[in-house]
Amino acid sequence: MKEAVNKPSSASPTENGASIPPPKVGYFDSLPLASQFFVLTFFMFLFFGAHNVLQEAMVALPGFDYAMMLGYMEVIGVACCSFFERTFIAKETGRKAPISEYTLLTLCLLGSSALSNEALNYINFPTKVVFRSCKLVPTMVIATIINKRTFSSTEYVCGVAVCAGLIMFAAADWKLTPSFNPIGIVFVSLSVVADAILPNAQEKLFRLGSSRLEVTLYTNVFALIAMTIITLLSGDLIGIIRHALADRTLMYFMIVFTAISYAAISTYMQLVKRFGGVAAVLLTTARKGMTLVLSFLLFPKKFSWYYVAGAILVLGSLLYVSIYKHHQRSKALSGISQSEAERLPLKSTDIELGLTTKAKEIS
Repeated sequence: MKEAVNKPSSASPTENGASIPPPKVGYFDSLPLASQFFVLTFFMFLFFGAHNVLQEAMVALPGFDYAMMLGYMEVIGVACCSFFERTFIAKETGRKAPISEYTLLTLCLLGSSALSNEALNYINFPTKVVFRSCKLVPTMVIATIINKRTFSSTEYVCGVAVCAGLIMFAAADWKLTPSFNPIGIVFVSLSVVADAILPNAQEKLFRLGSSRLEVTLYTNVFALIAMTIITLLSGDLIGIIRHALADRTLMYFMIVFTAISYAAISTYMQLVKRFGGVAAVLLTTARKGMTLVLSFLLFPKKFSWYYVAGAILVLGSLLYVSIYKHHQRSKALSGISQSEAERLPLKSTDIELGLTTKAKEIS
């Protein structure tokens, strides 16, 4: 009799005697945490690695002059997949935030995507990856100007180290890449500024009650409409369709690239959700290091130790400041209940550094 009482019941009784079935647990959730971490890490490296390799492979194809279309394909993939997830998995309906609130977000996403991919016409892929990693610096500047925020000396030192790393990387590219043009640095830098504004704009929508899926879907749908009009007028959309019909390799690359964008984001989001910001930041830094190594191995280019030193300064500083921010936030949240913690406002740098499940990153 005692044993029967001590065994956990499979259903909880209600006041009227009826039983509530236990929540369903999927196969993946039933796996040990170590197995979940290994599987998610493997697929994050696989999806992001394939995404970045395909991006550079398309740019390297003869006659490919449609760098802006890389962003267009990403937006199509994210818009379609977020619609499917929101409608059929999360079963969300309606919209919390008014359409007008998406204007700034759409312009930032449009500018970020178009400028970063257009920069590939003037700088090499590793330089783009490193510059795109440095959202911390403009995020700090914008937060200081708009929100009058001050940062710790650690964050300022890391910011200076990031800038020094960027200068070393750009200097190596300028010296070794014949097609290098400073306009590429300007484009990718402006794209990072647009990225830095995104978290501040997202915060407002989240405070209005919008979910991550709602913000992702509507931002990408509006960006897709704008990019379709722009690429139709510029001739890029018609041009890349004709090119893909004439080149099967490009067609296959485009299909996989479009489909894999959202898969890469989703695995990253699951890592943040299940294992926290520190694990996600460590893996993101390792992933970007892998991207740089693959770029030099699969698409041979002239090498300089400036690339290595610059990458160590940039990625090392970003890793350190991310862990530092996570530690500071953990100290601030200690001693308060989980419900109170969830009501605390998120800072833009927290979102940018991946310390919340509302982060989104492809680079």
